[in-house]
Amino acid sequence: MRAAALSTAPSPEPSRDCPLCPRLHDFIAGWREREPGWFNAPVPTFLPPEGEESVRLLIVGLAPGVRGANRTGRPFTGDYAGDLLYGTMIAQGLARGEFKARPDDGLELVGTAITNAVRCVPPENKPVGAEISTCRTFLKPTIARFGNLRAILTLGSIAHQSTVRALGGRVATLPFRHGGRHEAAGITLFSSYHCSRYNTNTGVLTEEMFVNVFKEIAAFLKS
Repeated sequence: MRAAALSTAPSPEPSRDCPLCPRLHDFIAGWREREPGWFNAPVPTFLPPEGEESVRLLIVGLAPGVRGANRTGRPFTGDYAGDLLYGTMIAQGLARGEFKARPDDGLELVGTAITNAVRCVPPENKPVGAEISTCRTFLKPTIARFGNLRAILTLGSIAHQSTVRALGGRVATLPFRHGGRHEAAGITLFSSYHCSRYNTNTGVLTEEMFVNVFKEIAAFLKS
């Protein structure tokens, strides 16, 4: 029932030249001219090698960074946020291998998929409301594609709010907070501050705070 209710878009992945958000489309076009060797396209969901039926946890970030996922084509790969995220995931058994910040580093996810609320890199890392709403047409079927999904972790308030709306919930009744836990559409929704360098440098998020969220998720998935 959940999957049927969420399957409102034809595909969980936008096309490489997705034109739905003109500002983002033009921004990527500019980077294709400047850096033709970069990925420079909507970043696809990162899946475990066992396939989507093995996915029990979905992690939802905000959007690709210019020199991170927009460059490499893999979520949280190429900038600081990936160091903290993947290091924590490996320690909690949600990924295996060694993270070297390259899409060919051999890192594999374990029972987990990673996506972004907005698939295209936004100027100054700040998508606008219309872009977040438009890209939800891909977030909804992304959630629906995982038939054995038990939990979602949202990184930051924008990812959290868009995920709540994708699940058919109300943001007012399922508010964002670090270490939050809610139930929505048969899924347990966890939330954390985003693992950005800004948040860690300013002390908004410490490594201990981030690890504790993942410890709770790992315990939940084992229960």
